[in-house]
Amino acid sequence: MRAVVTGASSGIGAATVRALVARGWDVVGVARRADKLAALAQETGASYVVSDITRDDDVAAMVAEVTSAGPVHALVNNAGGAIGLERIEEADIAAWRAMYELNAIGTVQVTKALLPALLATRAASVLFVTSTAAHRPYEGGTGYVMAKHAERVLMHTLRMEHNKDDLRVIEIAPGMVHTEEFSLTRFGGDQARADAVYAGVRNPLTAEDVAEAIAWSLTLPHHVNVDSMILCPVAQRYDGSVRRDS
Repeated sequence: MRAVVTGASSGIGAATVRALVARGWDVVGVARRADKLAALAQETGASYVVSDITRDDDVAAMVAEVTSAGPVHALVNNAGGAIGLERIEEADIAAWRAMYELNAIGTVQVTKALLPALLATRAASVLFVTSTAAHRPYEGGTGYVMAKHAERVLMHTLRMEHNKDDLRVIEIAPGMVHTEEFSLTRFGGDQARADAVYAGVRNPLTAEDVAEAIAWSLTLPHHVNVDSMILCPVAQRYDGSVRRDS
């Protein structure tokens, strides 16, 4: 079985490459950073393609390279991210556009471009790594919440439109995950603000936790569709807030 994983250079994407390779999958990691992809490929034996999923030409070249090497049985749409944590009246519209381009439009582009190859297998899966932000809003998160809600709608619509093709369409929606880059990117490299996100939170999820859920969902018998799985650490309440121990 062969899978394409976007956003594979770090965090959940890199952990997913490792988890699928460990289960015997042939995996292609896709991301912008060639050095990190090369290191992951050397570690795991996965292959990789350097590509920016927000660029039409990059996506077309990536899909041509991937499909020329063989069938594709699964696409893991993991690439995404948040920028800023401002209230609506303080919104950085350029940042909101960038989040929408990456989380929603980029995901559409990759899915659309790989769909013919996926459908040709007659037993393919498209998995979306969304977020609890795709299910409920939180203060300061509107730009990211809007982008992730759009991605979730895309997921549901794809499932409806291609049910006749036996295409599995899966959503994995993580809550608080402590990765090396998500919050650091969100706050423009401000390490203190990034660290404060996790301060006092006992055992936030790890990238490996989410990757295990992804790999499990993809390795179930094909007639089993994990429509939506929300993952949260015990310290995170359903409303999205987290318990912080003093």
